[in-house]
Amino acid sequence: MSTSVREPPAFIRVFGTLVDGVTVAMGAAIVILVFGNVVLHQIGHDNAWTTELTQLLMVWVTFMGGASAARRGEHIAITEIVDFLAPRPHQWADAMAQLVAAFVLCLLIWYGIGIARSAWVDTLSVLGWPMSFEYLGLPIGSAATLVFVLYDLSQIARGLPRAERYED
Repeated sequence: MSTSVREPPAFIRVFGTLVDGVTVAMGAAIVILVFGNVVLHQIGHDNAWTTELTQLLMVWVTFMGGASAARRGEHIAITEIVDFLAPRPHQWADAMAQLVAAFVLCLLIWYGIGIARSAWVDTLSVLGWPMSFEYLGLPIGSAATLVFVLYDLSQIARGLPRAERYED
């Protein structure tokens, strides 16, 4: 018996496409900036700001990439025991995992906002931008991840097994 993945609502699809696009664009910018700076080093020049900007982008790519993974149900999970459970207990285990993830994400959002607010007066040494621009990757990426975790939790509450929530 084959099950098909249910089409998510338009908001989740559009938001997921936006998160993926932003993540890919930032990753591509990192590659271009680093490659360009390597080429410049070969001819005796340097753009000091590329190191700072790529560091900032790497923080953002990390947290937005986490959201992309959550959208697809691709976060690391140890499922050896849960996979042996009957469907109903398996559903409860999935729900508990997503509830714990949602709780942790809420903490990351809360404390991430606090970190970003406190760093507003500090600046990146070369770019001169507020350090908060870098730190905002934590709460914004965590909030994006939370959207997908809560959506998955709603799917679990509707009784959908993993095979219908995600492509495996």
